[in-house]
Amino acid sequence: MPDFSSLIWIAFLVIALQPFLMGRYFTLQRLRAIKAIEQAHGSRVITMIHRQEKRSLLGLPVSRHIDLEDAQTIIAAIKETPANLPIDLVLHTPGGLVLAAMQIARAVEAHPARVTVYVPVYAMSGGTLIALAADEIVMGEFSVLGPIDPQIFGLPAASIARVPKVKPIASVFDLTIVLADVSEKALAQVKKGAVELLTPQMELSKAEALAEKLAGGQWTHDYALTAEEAKALGLPVRTGMPAEMLDLMKLYPQPVQSSSVEYVPIDLPTRPRF
Repeated sequence: MPDFSSLIWIAFLVIALQPFLMGRYFTLQRLRAIKAIEQAHGSRVITMIHRQEKRSLLGLPVSRHIDLEDAQTIIAAIKETPANLPIDLVLHTPGGLVLAAMQIARAVEAHPARVTVYVPVYAMSGGTLIALAADEIVMGEFSVLGPIDPQIFGLPAASIARVPKVKPIASVFDLTIVLADVSEKALAQVKKGAVELLTPQMELSKAEALAEKLAGGQWTHDYALTAEEAKALGLPVRTGMPAEMLDLMKLYPQPVQSSSVEYVPIDLPTRPRF
């Protein structure tokens, strides 16, 4: 019979391995759900879901954003997809590196078959940039996109670029002048990238006007662009998120200790079977 110290070590191992085991469980569940969606839609499903996750043995939450690793993986997935097979790209992200987002967007645009981007909750900043390359964007009733204005050290590039224009240059700090120069370049690059992605679906003048709205600092960076507003801007948005996409999102749980939201699930009556 194990002694007390052995029981302590067993308990410690169980606690340490619990995040890993739960991660494996949810991974298998997600693969089953993705396969089911692929069979139902006749498409290739690729997901980029950025949530806080328990990623270490101690279960410490790690926040994610669009990075070069995401770009490499998604590009590989798109390139190995047959040219005649549509792609359903599920996005849930606060944004991230412009470079990585633009690489993914160009890969999306280059795929010969139809690409549909699904936004169950939000695809902000770089996520919106990727969505611009899709043939269609499917959003839920409360889903949102966001501006694609670049940020410099956490500050909006459009605002930094205005400083030397509203203040005598002699009274502007040297570092601010440098940041304003970098901001001008960043704004020009993002607008150019947006126009590149938009011109296959709209005229150049309309693409330039839309790129200016999305990237030029008209809104704050966290502005919630609703489906109706996105439609009004000319984006190919369709509302009505399929239930299977919402069910898939449930398989990307937040760490329990990080959430301040709790509720008791409603037990729906079982439908009669015939």
